[in-house]
Amino acid sequence: MKESASRWRVNYQQAIEYEIINSPHLFQLQNDSILSVGKTEQARRFVVMDRNVEKYYAEEIHNYFSHHQIEAKIISIPSGEEHKTLESYLTIVQELDAFPINRRNEPIIAIGGGVLTDIVGFVASSYRRGLPHLKVPTTLMGYVDASIGIKTGININGNKNRLGAFAPPQKVFLDKTFLKTLPKRHILNGVCEIIKLAIIKDADLFRLLETHGSQSIEEYFQNAEGDLILDTAIQGMLEELEPNLFEEDLMRKVDFGHTFSYGLETRHETNLLHGEAVLLDMMVSSLIAKSRQFISEEDISRIFQLIDQLGIELDTTILDSDMLWASLNERTYHRDGLQRVPMPLGIGGCTFVNDIKQDEIINAVKKLEDRMILNYDHA
Repeated sequence: MKESASRWRVNYQQAIEYEIINSPHLFQLQNDSILSVGKTEQARRFVVMDRNVEKYYAEEIHNYFSHHQIEAKIISIPSGEEHKTLESYLTIVQELDAFPINRRNEPIIAIGGGVLTDIVGFVASSYRRGLPHLKVPTTLMGYVDASIGIKTGININGNKNRLGAFAPPQKVFLDKTFLKTLPKRHILNGVCEIIKLAIIKDADLFRLLETHGSQSIEEYFQNAEGDLILDTAIQGMLEELEPNLFEEDLMRKVDFGHTFSYGLETRHETNLLHGEAVLLDMMVSSLIAKSRQFISEEDISRIFQLIDQLGIELDTTILDSDMLWASLNERTYHRDGLQRVPMPLGIGGCTFVNDIKQDEIINAVKKLEDRMILNYDHA
């Protein structure tokens, strides 16, 4: 008699492929880029935008779908990290349930900042066990960082992105004309992520920021130099993400600035933007790197000079060494039991450490505060 099997192995591979496309003036009537995905005859689209997008672009977006004879259900939700919640997720799901769309050929469209694209991506990953979705980032942070990867999520129980999924979009459409209506602070918020890549990966990008960063910020990246900075940053980010989309390797250069910032954002959710928290983290991390002789005083000075030159203001008074230490310990769980903290190896290089001590954090915070006082006195 044949013995019954006691073990089965399932092996299935699915290719991950999506496009990131520059498409200026995305919702001008003659631009059909966003209609290139999914059916268009007697078709529907479920569209989620954040309230800031609604304020400036609601009429244009409504007119676009109406002109192309697409039945569109367009809803808006509040923007900001404090609204990256289960409540926002459920609001979208309930609206989607009331406006059924085809499961494969009528993609959900997310138009907004990184918070919104994260929430909508999570809805798309879980509603009917997965729907296709398109992302249209409207903030600089979304443009160069949040929208071009496959991570989605919401915050819960006081923890950032504790619920989420890896959910590749079908396409990401980049339209930098959206950046023109951003407050200056939100432009600088995105610039912080570009600085991250420059310090940890790309010395040429750092020099681009030194040479053209200020003017590009003044022109909201609508100039040719701004194009070069944005395209270079996106290319660098994708070089890091593509080989490791599902984070099987937890030593990630792009986690530079994302160790201590976790605690900062959790504690100061309503008044600290993501990029601002990341930049504070980068400064603390860079000063720890300096104490370990990974980076020279000359390079540290260049980093601080660039931040000042670009008009980014740091509030170091919110740094609490105990909280930063707790954040490091939380990230150690997230990184599977090791700190795996990226550190700059000069400008444009990276190394990882697993043995940061609390005293190093205390000393780095003190040195950062002293530098800020010195800079203020010289201003």
